[in-house]
Amino acid sequence: MRKPIAIAIHGGAGAIKRGGRHEAARRHELKALLAIARESLRDGGASLDVVVAAVRSLEDSGLFDAGKGSVYTADGRHELDAALMDGATLRAGSVAAIGHVRNPIELARRIMDHTPHVMLVGTGAEAFAREQGLEMVENHYFDSPERLEQLRRAQEENVYGTVGAVALDQHGNLAAATSTGGMTNKRPGRVGDSPIIGSGVWADNATCAVSATGHGEYIMRIVIAHEVSSMMRYGGMKLGRATAAAIRRLAAIGGSGGLIAIDRRGAIAMPFNTAGMYRGSATGDGRISISVFP
Repeated sequence: MRKPIAIAIHGGAGAIKRGGRHEAARRHELKALLAIARESLRDGGASLDVVVAAVRSLEDSGLFDAGKGSVYTADGRHELDAALMDGATLRAGSVAAIGHVRNPIELARRIMDHTPHVMLVGTGAEAFAREQGLEMVENHYFDSPERLEQLRRAQEENVYGTVGAVALDQHGNLAAATSTGGMTNKRPGRVGDSPIIGSGVWADNATCAVSATGHGEYIMRIVIAHEVSSMMRYGGMKLGRATAAAIRRLAAIGGSGGLIAIDRRGAIAMPFNTAGMYRGSATGDGRISISVFP
């Protein structure tokens, strides 16, 4: 009997408006990535490889607040963060406040695989990226007219375009990955939840894999990704109930956002408390689901 496989991806949660200029393109990108990821999992691909590949593609798409589409800091530059975690071993890699690595999620993977550390930041992280032969770019590579207009208007839209992926492979292994450009007009040096293990990303084969998106300053305070896992491990909750409880707790302290999660049996949950969240999932039976609004 074939073991269950599943993948879920997100492109950020926030005050998303219906019929926005990029909605169709973002839906198409998510659907295409899910089809590719599902086939990789069907062919025996490892969940860790699949989530990294999915997030790397989202970073390159220019459609989300990660990689090519990252927002601007208050001084008109880009500072990117990313993290991933392997549920089979609890190994993790994280990078923060970098501005010259084309794919931050790739650097997070190298940190996990080739250093004794979990997180590297800033110039030290970029020096390691060069040592590893990763593709480096000028900071203006991440520029986009739309993001620059957001900065100039200093808009308060609460759109958090973080991207992420979680997956369960045929071997029963869970993995999660998250990448972001952060918040428009953020102070240089600001780091949110995305690269923080347990807040923006978590994976443990005993419980679940989680990738979060939203207002990082609140998400970090409740360590939301690990909170879901803890409610399952110690409270005996199922995934749907645990993720819903985590979002309620986020709202209770004034936070907004969402998360995607998969448990060890392949159940998927994608709750949020914002106007919308770009999200999608695929399972071994061929179903692909894409949604933006409640």
